[in-house]
Amino acid sequence: MTISLIICTRNRAEPLRRCLAAIASIVHDGEWELVVVDNGSTDSTPVVICEFAASQNIRVVPVVQPLAGLSNARNAGVAAARGDLLLFTDDDCYVAADLLDATRAAFVDPAIGFASGRVMLFDPDDARITINESMTPLVFPARRFLATGLVKGANLAFRRTALNDIAASGPIFDPLLGAGARFPAGEDSDAAQRAALAGWVGVYDPQMVVHHHHGRRDSDTTELFRSYDIGRGAFHAKLLTLAGGWRPALRAWAGLPSRARLRPALLGDELRGAWGYWQTRRRS
Repeated sequence: MTISLIICTRNRAEPLRRCLAAIASIVHDGEWELVVVDNGSTDSTPVVICEFAASQNIRVVPVVQPLAGLSNARNAGVAAARGDLLLFTDDDCYVAADLLDATRAAFVDPAIGFASGRVMLFDPDDARITINESMTPLVFPARRFLATGLVKGANLAFRRTALNDIAASGPIFDPLLGAGARFPAGEDSDAAQRAALAGWVGVYDPQMVVHHHHGRRDSDTTELFRSYDIGRGAFHAKLLTLAGGWRPALRAWAGLPSRARLRPALLGDELRGAWGYWQTRRRS
């Protein structure tokens, strides 16, 4: 199976340079390529990409997507990729040298359509957020509800045929969801949930490892959590529009009281995200 490793970036030339340095250390005997999507950068990002491509023996595919938004960038990366497996990470992550070997192993079972792996905290001074360091493997059955946070877009892979099934219900990554979008989170959960609704099994495989160098401190978390809550509400509202999505939607909304007890501010933001998504869909 050919693997396409896809990274999307926008105006983060130096973090991207460090990310690419880790990618240069990948050890993998199989065929693979790197797809780097420049999402309308105005800094030296194009230079960093070109310099890296010139220094490597692997196939590097530069893509320019001027339409802002992580979902738009990831969709452009999918369109340019030729792999049987498509693996996504972020420009502030450092992949483990064996990530591609671990990704290939995660998809040995042909029923598996998507896989997410460990996201380790790189800098111990950073806030312990946007990570999943669990060593416990998980299986996500087909057609079941997939709660947000169970898969992480910083370390998330799909089988090409699963992506083709996702595309039957709209863009693979919803342009309304994700960083830079109207609802700034949830595009990864949405894509994985739609793969599950299409009949694919998913897994969390702790052997797939990246390290996240996000640089946020505890004082930065309030606004980040708010964006996650708004995105979660939009994602849960969208479930009601999907074929087979009613039962997952009921599971999603049934958990709202317990989520709100843990963080009361979540209630208003999640409901605002849901209402805003419905209003946006109604106007479109």
